[in-house]
Amino acid sequence: MSGLWRLLRLWKVRLLGPEKQYVGSDPFGNKYYRIAKHEALGGQIIQERRFMEAGGIKEHEYEVGSIPVEWEAWMRKKRKDPPTVEEILKNENYKEEIKERIQEIYEKDRLLQAKEYEDGLVAEQLHTQIKGHASALPFGKNEPSEDPVSTAKTFQPGSWMPSKESPRKEEGNR
Repeated sequence: MSGLWRLLRLWKVRLLGPEKQYVGSDPFGNKYYRIAKHEALGGQIIQERRFMEAGGIKEHEYEVGSIPVEWEAWMRKKRKDPPTVEEILKNENYKEEIKERIQEIYEKDRLLQAKEYEDGLVAEQLHTQIKGHASALPFGKNEPSEDPVSTAKTFQPGSWMPSKESPRKEEGNR
């Protein structure tokens, strides 16, 4: 009799597809399912499959963070059991606490730097203005010159162009 039930189950799986089992949902309204490991009609073993049905938005509209990390780890089989609602909420609260601590530390550091600047312990930061790339033509002069007029300390790229008559050309013509 068990052979008959097995055959009927295989035909059901083959014709209707394996039955998906609801596992849980997340605060965003996504629903998570699994299809258990099963045997196909040809005798091949098909491994467990885990997937999600989007709740409210289309799959292509998802961004990083749209799926809780705990559920993503479960779908990628990094964890055996699905996460609980309590676990997800606990981790969300922890993330918020970390963000608040970071903001507090940033504010304290900013105030400490301002105090050090006032006391003269640290020089203030300089704000450099970038006027263009050094090799751009209008850097320093509007027109490049054929005569080199700068020294190593004051050389500016693009401020000198070689003359059109090169000594190498003359040697090549001889």
